Amino acid sequence: MSEPSVTVITNTRSRLGLRTWVSLAMLSAIAYVVMVLSKALPQVSGFLQLDLKDTVICIGGFLFGPLSAAMISIVVAAVEMFTVSDTGIIGLIMNVLATCAFCCTAAFVYKRLHTKRGAVIGLALGVLALTVVMLLWNYLITPIYMGIPRDAVVSMLPKVFLPFNVVKGGLNMALILLLYKPVVTALRKARLVPESHAPQQSVRKVNAGFLLFSLALLATFVVLALVLMGIL
Repeated sequence: MSEPSVTVITNTRSRLGLRTWVSLAMLSAIAYVVMVLSKALPQVSGFLQLDLKDTVICIGGFLFGPLSAAMISIVVAAVEMFTVSDTGIIGLIMNVLATCAFCCTAAFVYKRLHTKRGAVIGLALGVLALTVVMLLWNYLITPIYMGIPRDAVVSMLPKVFLPFNVVKGGLNMALILLLYKPVVTALRKARLVPESHAPQQSVRKVNAGFLLFSLALLATFVVLALVLMGIL
């Protein structure tokens, strides 16, 4: 008597699994396009590129977990290496490390604290993780990659790499806070992600305050990015 129920459950899980893979593939494609478009932005210090693909990848991590964010980051970095990048395997490694430090940290926290507050905390910790990890790896890798003395790289850490990674992480953080809800709503309407069973908290004052906070954060880091790029 239980066989029909087992069949229904199996079919449902298969459909959900297929939808998840379709969503991950779509997010990977969008992240790649955003990465390519980001290359049109002026570089910082002549070799550092502000990249906004982490916004898309982190949204995927919020939806499907930190492992999914890691998978998307590896796929996008690999495709980038074979198509538009001239930094080779070193660029791939640095890309994956930076994206995973930010996105996986944020997604891990958000998975356990599934609220707006959890998103903000997770993203803030993601910015911190990104900054610390990239300071370490730039110290280790940049002398090899650029062929300059390590002492020169040490002097660049607080003046170049530190502000660059904070601004890069902050920009992605602000964009995620603004875009996550509309993106998830669109994906749910397309039935690519399941409906949320979390209790709805539709308090207009809280939503308005959260929106203003996100916009202020975005404006702040846009100005800082323009300063770093030498535009302001």
